[in-house]
Amino acid sequence: MYPVEIVNPMKEELTDFGFSELLSAPAVNEQLAKSGSTLVVINSVCGCSAGTARPGVLMAVSNSPKKPDYLTTCFAGFDLEAVKAVREHLLPYPPSSPAIALFKDGKLAHYIERHMIEGRSAQAIAENLIAAFNQHCN
Repeated sequence: MYPVEIVNPMKEELTDFGFSELLSAPAVNEQLAKSGSTLVVINSVCGCSAGTARPGVLMAVSNSPKKPDYLTTCFAGFDLEAVKAVREHLLPYPPSSPAIALFKDGKLAHYIERHMIEGRSAQAIAENLIAAFNQHCN
């Protein structure tokens, strides 16, 4: 598990923006049982990917006319139980972090895996998410 001193600043990039933390399996399952759209960001310490994923997500949420009903996050290598539960909802996709998932009425509607984040700019990630928000959010 990563030290809290390393993880907290990266968590705060999202939580300071209004993302709710998913810290347990029951919290994940309760959230994904809600109707509407839920964005789940599996945050990570990976500098190259997470360093563009977090800004890309924030750019998308800030600039999209349509937004998810719920903004949530959990941290790979730290919020172990929650990340495991989210990943169960992402099957058959393999574990990936960072990763960004959009659920609509509890079903996976759009998913961005690490390999789709690596080497891409925050702007490109935001554009991908805005297109998904326009398609799946009210």
